[in-house]
Amino acid sequence: MQKACSTHIPVLLNEVLEALNVQPGGRYIDATTGGGGHSIGILERSDPNGRVLGIDADPTALELAEKRMGSRRNRFQPVHGNFSTISDLSNTFQFSPVEGILMDLGLSSLQLEASNRGFSFLRDEPLDMRFDPTTERTAESLINETSLSELASIVRDFGEEPRANRIASSIVQSRPVNTSAQLAYIIKRTSRTRYSKLHPATKVFQALRIAVNEELINLKKGLESAASILTEGGRLVVIAYHSLEDRIVKEFFNSRNGNGFTPLSRKVIKPSREEVLSNRRSRSARLRCAEFSLLVN
Repeated sequence: MQKACSTHIPVLLNEVLEALNVQPGGRYIDATTGGGGHSIGILERSDPNGRVLGIDADPTALELAEKRMGSRRNRFQPVHGNFSTISDLSNTFQFSPVEGILMDLGLSSLQLEASNRGFSFLRDEPLDMRFDPTTERTAESLINETSLSELASIVRDFGEEPRANRIASSIVQSRPVNTSAQLAYIIKRTSRTRYSKLHPATKVFQALRIAVNEELINLKKGLESAASILTEGGRLVVIAYHSLEDRIVKEFFNSRNGNGFTPLSRKVIKPSREEVLSNRRSRSARLRCAEFSLLVN
């Protein structure tokens, strides 16, 4: 696990710091702390006395992120929780109002490479897929207990997978399905796709992870909750990695344009070619940001 943590590379770091407009002495929330890379960058930019409230649903990631803080640890407050309740969490720790909030919606290197929870179809691990191991429903229980029609809907709606019915049927016929490698094999055998940039299991694994963690529901709650703890002129920055997330963020900012938030860029901010070459996982990142104001008409 230490290796996965040490190789963590924060996505769009410079762009995030600019979008947040990080200032010395400011208070910021990293709502999805992960490996802590963005938090470290924010603390460095907000020296000497800026502070970060680091929230994550994954207690293992949070523990490792705290260790990476080094001399900055006294300015970093780790919080185990989900950003869907970001206002409650910040108020509990008397950490509001804040000058900026970051939501990086991507999986961390730790979760993909060393969590042993089945996030990656390239590994043979138990089908867990929970960010927070204290919650009840796992991907294994979802796959083995959900009806065929509901499973197909999950794959179609959350994975945008056109072969959802066929894949769901194959999974049901293969029950019990207990590991990520077993599931990946079933999907690959069913898909019969010869040429594609994406592994045939990519969209299905995405769909199951979204369903297990209620990611889209929590994103909507988190966006609404963020407004209540931002100071005047505070920034809300969100990095999405697929169209379902990005659509929710875009629609939220558009719906609140002139009514609390002002988008700071008409177009999404994408990683440079150099960043994609050095960090392949950044290739699908899409950053959107907006400024909060109670004075907007």
